Amino acid sequence: MDQLQAMRIFSRVAEQSSFTLAAEQMNLPRAGVTLAIQQLEKHVGARLLHRTTRKVTLTSEGAAYYDSCRRVLTEVDAADALFPTAYQSPRGPVRIDLPERLARLKIVPALDDFHARYPDIELRISVTDRIVDMIDEGIDCVVRVGELNDSRLVAKRIGTLSQITAAAPSYLQRHGTPQTLDDLSQHAAVNFFSNRTRRDLDFEFEEAGVARNIRMRGAVSVSSAEAGVACCLAGLGIAQAPVNGLAGHIERGELIRVLADYAVPPMPLSVVYGHQRHLAPRVRVFVDWVSELLSDVR
Repeated sequence: MDQLQAMRIFSRVAEQSSFTLAAEQMNLPRAGVTLAIQQLEKHVGARLLHRTTRKVTLTSEGAAYYDSCRRVLTEVDAADALFPTAYQSPRGPVRIDLPERLARLKIVPALDDFHARYPDIELRISVTDRIVDMIDEGIDCVVRVGELNDSRLVAKRIGTLSQITAAAPSYLQRHGTPQTLDDLSQHAAVNFFSNRTRRDLDFEFEEAGVARNIRMRGAVSVSSAEAGVACCLAGLGIAQAPVNGLAGHIERGELIRVLADYAVPPMPLSVVYGHQRHLAPRVRVFVDWVSELLSDVR
């Protein structure tokens, strides 16, 4: 048994919860995948997977072994990365998590270019605005907007996203247009809440060069940028969001910018990944590619 290959096969089966999908993705016969798992379980002396007609799940021993496999395979890839040829044809899966709006407007439309450069890399993409635990969830790389604090990870700053404050015409017709920050006490907001703390985030402004945070009341709070824009378009309140997500709606008259005299601090845009020493070539090339792609986003 080639134990390293068996570990790769086991990891893919665990990730896909399917022998068939793992075989298809690795271009292996279904019987070969089954045999590799059987030999691996015999080698370690424990059942690693529960098999039913509907799905495949990890046993408790399998979950622990999967975590070890990921660490071992990452170290192997990192060792291969010491040699330049590893970057000529990187291959394998890269697990990434992207913010909804950037994924839809910028990253996904450009993926043809990435796959033309790296045809042997398989991207496994999740799209969410929540804060993910990259290590526990087995994610190689995330793109995030906002401040990030995790000493286990490397955050590569790409740039910043300008923000503005806006509301729908229907909302302003019912409630009037705020002229000063003090007027906001009479208005409702589309609030965004932190997945980590579950608390609504303050609205942020600069007044005469001084930062001012304002806690807004509102009938709705969301954790998704796309949901926030939809709520704002529906007239549910005033929203604060990056310009690139609101500009088209403002140009079409679907939203109106408010409090334009009060600047909103920009939000940092970063690519986040594990420690550089453990970065596999397939992850490194994606980090470099998406950093280049988003370098002009403002």
